[in-house]
Amino acid sequence: MDAPEAPLPPVIYTMENKPIVTCAGDQNLFTSIYPTLSQQLPREPMEWRRSYGRAPKMIHLESNFVQFKEELLPKDGNKALLTFPFLHIYWTECCDTEVYKATVKDDLTKWQNVLKAHSSVDWLIVVVENDAKKKNKTNILPRTSIVDKIRNDFCNKQSDRCVVLSDPLKDSSRTQESWNAFLTKLRTSLLMSFTKNLGKFEDDMRTLREKRTEPGWSFCDYFMVQEELAFVFEMLQQFEDALVQYDELDALFSQYVVNFGAGDGANWLTFFCQPVKSWNGLILRKPIDMEKRELIQRQEATLLDLRSYLFSRQCTLLLFLQRPWEVAQRALELLHGCVQELKLLEVSVPPGALDCWVFLSCLEVLQRIEGCCDRAQIDSNIAHTVGLWSYATEKLKSLGYLCGLVSEKGPDSEDLNRTVDLLAGLGAERPETANTAQSPYKKLKEALSSVEAFEKHYLDLSHAAIEMHTSIGRLRSAKFVGKDLAEFYMRKKSPQKAEVYLQGALKNYLAEGWALPITHTRKQLAECQKHLGQTENYLQTSSLLASDHHLTEDERKHFCREILSFASRQTDSPGQKIVLPLHCFAQLRDLHFTPSNAVVHVGGVLSVEITLCSQMPMPVQVEQVTINVHFSIDKNNYRKTAEWLTKHKTSNGTINFPTETSPLPAPQNNLPALELYEMFERSPSDNSLNTTGIICKNVHMLLRRQESSTSLETSSGVALEDGAHVLKCSGVTLEPGANRITFRTQAREPGTYTLRQLCASVGPVRFVLPHLYPPVQYDVYSQEPQLRVEPLADSLLAGIPQKVKFTVTTGHYTVKNGDSLQLSNAEAMLILCHAENRAVIYSNTREKASDALLRVQSSDKVTSISLPAAPAYHMIEFELEVLSLPSAPVTGGESSVLGMTESHRKHKDTQKAGQCMATTDHKVSIDCPWSIYSTVIALTFSVPFRTTHSLLSAGTRKYIQVCVQNLSELDFELSDGHLVDPDSNADLRLVPLNAKSPQHIRSKQSVFFVWELKWTREPPPSLRCRFSVGSSPASGGRLSIPLKPYTYEFQVENFFTLYNVRAEILPPSGTEHCRTGSLCSLEVSITRLSDLLEVDKDEALTESDEYFSTKLMYEVVDNSSNWAVCGKSSGVISMPVAARATHRVHMEVMPLFAGYLPLPDVRLFKYLPHHSAHSSQLDADSWIESDGLSVDKHVDEQPDGGGGRCRGSAHLASGGEHRGLPMPRLQALPPGQVFNASVGTQVLVIPSKDDHVLEVSVT
Repeated sequence: MDAPEAPLPPVIYTMENKPIVTCAGDQNLFTSIYPTLSQQLPREPMEWRRSYGRAPKMIHLESNFVQFKEELLPKDGNKALLTFPFLHIYWTECCDTEVYKATVKDDLTKWQNVLKAHSSVDWLIVVVENDAKKKNKTNILPRTSIVDKIRNDFCNKQSDRCVVLSDPLKDSSRTQESWNAFLTKLRTSLLMSFTKNLGKFEDDMRTLREKRTEPGWSFCDYFMVQEELAFVFEMLQQFEDALVQYDELDALFSQYVVNFGAGDGANWLTFFCQPVKSWNGLILRKPIDMEKRELIQRQEATLLDLRSYLFSRQCTLLLFLQRPWEVAQRALELLHGCVQELKLLEVSVPPGALDCWVFLSCLEVLQRIEGCCDRAQIDSNIAHTVGLWSYATEKLKSLGYLCGLVSEKGPDSEDLNRTVDLLAGLGAERPETANTAQSPYKKLKEALSSVEAFEKHYLDLSHAAIEMHTSIGRLRSAKFVGKDLAEFYMRKKSPQKAEVYLQGALKNYLAEGWALPITHTRKQLAECQKHLGQTENYLQTSSLLASDHHLTEDERKHFCREILSFASRQTDSPGQKIVLPLHCFAQLRDLHFTPSNAVVHVGGVLSVEITLCSQMPMPVQVEQVTINVHFSIDKNNYRKTAEWLTKHKTSNGTINFPTETSPLPAPQNNLPALELYEMFERSPSDNSLNTTGIICKNVHMLLRRQESSTSLETSSGVALEDGAHVLKCSGVTLEPGANRITFRTQAREPGTYTLRQLCASVGPVRFVLPHLYPPVQYDVYSQEPQLRVEPLADSLLAGIPQKVKFTVTTGHYTVKNGDSLQLSNAEAMLILCHAENRAVIYSNTREKASDALLRVQSSDKVTSISLPAAPAYHMIEFELEVLSLPSAPVTGGESSVLGMTESHRKHKDTQKAGQCMATTDHKVSIDCPWSIYSTVIALTFSVPFRTTHSLLSAGTRKYIQVCVQNLSELDFELSDGHLVDPDSNADLRLVPLNAKSPQHIRSKQSVFFVWELKWTREPPPSLRCRFSVGSSPASGGRLSIPLKPYTYEFQVENFFTLYNVRAEILPPSGTEHCRTGSLCSLEVSITRLSDLLEVDKDEALTESDEYFSTKLMYEVVDNSSNWAVCGKSSGVISMPVAARATHRVHMEVMPLFAGYLPLPDVRLFKYLPHHSAHSSQLDADSWIESDGLSVDKHVDEQPDGGGGRCRGSAHLASGGEHRGLPMPRLQALPPGQVFNASVGTQVLVIPSKDDHVLEVSVT
């Protein structure tokens, strides 16, 4: 391998190697052609297609033409590609047959025999044609004959191996064409040979790598083989492929080191485990460090030698690829990785040697990058190089501490000896940097030479690193370097300079929540504040450290004693107070009120118990714990009752406070939530999963700059509040952990008391919690006496005894013996007295105080209730029974209810949907001993029953039915149901048809009572009835007083049956049953059942010579749409008012469905003439249909005149033809006067024979 000597920096070097091509034959001929050949060959690019699916590339071929020698041919086992001849060319310009036979042929034969002996098959024969020689010789054969002879002798099957080059030194088109053909063939042959041999080399290298698990395999040997491949790619200027080879070697070696750390070590790794004796850093100023390469080849290299050489080659290729910033990134990874690899391999390294190697390497990389980039590029890419600056600063600091250059007294003899040893390990400075003033070697040697020089270099590096980190927004890293700088200043006894950097670092750690760095920085800050005499800041930091669980117990106790010792000392100014935040001393966990609703009356005692969790590692004697209370009176607050306050207060009396973590402040909670998403990368070929991970979408929000907050460790600035209302507890010893402290106070003034500030006093030190959150309040009230009367059930029922609860809230009034409540009696409501009634006295916290017998005295107008003696702010509760009496009967309609007639009662009908109970209010006036005014209360009673009646008919027999519906939630027993005639008509009898009493009526159910109405002569037009029934609760015990029966009055009218209506449908003649679609005969018979009665004497009654008559209108209606009425469906008839008088109407109907069909309805109306005089002028034929009339059975029936219209209507028309004429009136007959004998009758209708669709009506 021909490696040129590297000139002085900062020139970027490359290897001068090119593919070797041997030249045999006429050397003078080749020498004359070489300039043109070497210039023309790399001019045109060639497409290089490689195996294993790798992408093709365009390359420019260059060659190193050397004279053919047998020694150049590769021998068995030689795998060097750089010295391998890829192509062999034989040059000749022979144009004479005799000369060819005498010399050229024999020389060609020997040349080919040598190639065959070494298995070299890549060759060319170039015949150069020269017109000048052809002119000098007259007996020469044509050129083609010589070429043909050579092809026949040496290129039997490969005639393209012989190439003709015509007049190569001339400038003509023929010459140019000849050159183009020759160069194309030369490039193709050279590329084919190169591809073939390179592929074979790669296969051999792959085979060698697969043997790495076999004993005796050597990484160094394999390293040389794969580096040979990298050299070839570099020779072809394929720097990316060359870099891949070194990256693969890097990864392979790293994997072996990791396996060694896991217990699976290879034997050849022992060569790299030898102690480190030289630490002169990376060498990046020449392309190949031949010294280290030879050490690797001889298997004498240390781990640092191998890593240094490997990275120097990677650096060279990256610079060729114009990626200098990747050099910085890889360098930082290399330096950190080497430190870990030395630990894994347990390599012996002298103290400080690795720091020297890292420091020199960092500066070497930085200077190498500066040598190939301008200042603008460097400034815009600080993010890539700042890591090296920080790492170099860190290692220089370690060297300074190791060599005693940071101590106050300077280095001692041992430190000096160590410095000499470290400088000796650097060796002599390399020639390429000997003339550089600021070389890494000179900087390190100068920095270790004296304390002043070290300080200068360390401060320069530190400030440069801080400035770079700050300029690119890496504040966390800048603070970290500043923290190291603060430690340096502390060692140099300059705390005033260190404080700024410590405060900045601590602020950053607190904002981001780094617990351990916070603790470490606070320790340094405490030491700094102590030296500076900042008492308040030092005590605050000491309290934080004493409560920090990341410290050991002894360290925490030390800082706690610092606080206690300061508190015990007598200061020059006794009135001086140092106020510190409470959270670093103790934490308020919860607060509990007694009473639990935090409401107390004036003069009452309130207890406040707090749980204070001490953060100190040892017991602390606290002189006094105080709670500052703020008193406020709203304009209506003093009037709030205990009941109102209780509803708006917490029930358990405990308020929990959020736990504060002092190392991590509130800004931590203001950061946005993490937005994490799953990430999958799949193979495009088979969609298999390659990698998976998690991506944070809002990392820019989480890592953004937070510099606006003020310092978190400065003075607390908490102001002590002074007020008239303070809760105190003295002489408290706070043990580590939870402590319960109880405060007691007596309420003196009504209002709202808000707990504002908690303070614990330890000597002159005040630990203060400025605000209690959530807000804590308790209320003191002064209440007026009150009386409340309420039913025990949801509603009070009339007619049965009901319990009512009386509640007397004493408020500020003291009930004395002899005090009583005076109730004005209501006429319809009784207060029932029982001997066993008792009153219970409760405190304002609902605790039972006592009970006493209740004395109730009743007279006609007043009921007196004697109250037991009770103190202020207590409650007296007792229960009494009340009874709402039924009122006097009142005539009702169809659904009348119990009526109330007293003047002081107000009846409220609440039957919204017919299912709600009617209610009645009873107002009672009560005189209380604490007031000169009467208290009026209203009790609402609900009537539990709803009663209705109905008249039933069976021919001429009449029945009265009474329905009693229970609307309440209770069950009742009904007994002694009676129905009487208040007028005592002797000709009428009411015969009961009821079950034996009592009858049970459940909630929401009904009970029916029936009586048959019988009479001996003509009944009256109307009948008054009174229904009464006894009622009592089904589940109740014995009642103390008898209950009045429940009554219901109503009136029935026109209950006597006057007309009997009967209808019949007959099938067509000759058929047995009616059929759908066929006309059938409907016969309606209307029969008068009685002679002239009083109810018949109205406007419709007319008198003739023989009898009285009245006009009726009939109407046939089928609401179920089963029948079609053909002809007139209605008409007006003149009905004789005589018993057994009958009128028949005939009409035709058509069944529309098959099945058992109910008959159409027949309705009767009274036909009343108009009162106007013009009514006599009307044509009777226009209103009255000529129907058959029969006075007795002997009169012949006259058929009804039917029409041909289906669904015809005979309703009285009001429009068209008689517009403006006076109209008659229709009056419906009462249900009791008409009896329909055909109700419920059905007719069988069969379907027609030709019907395809059968419709059947089922009723």
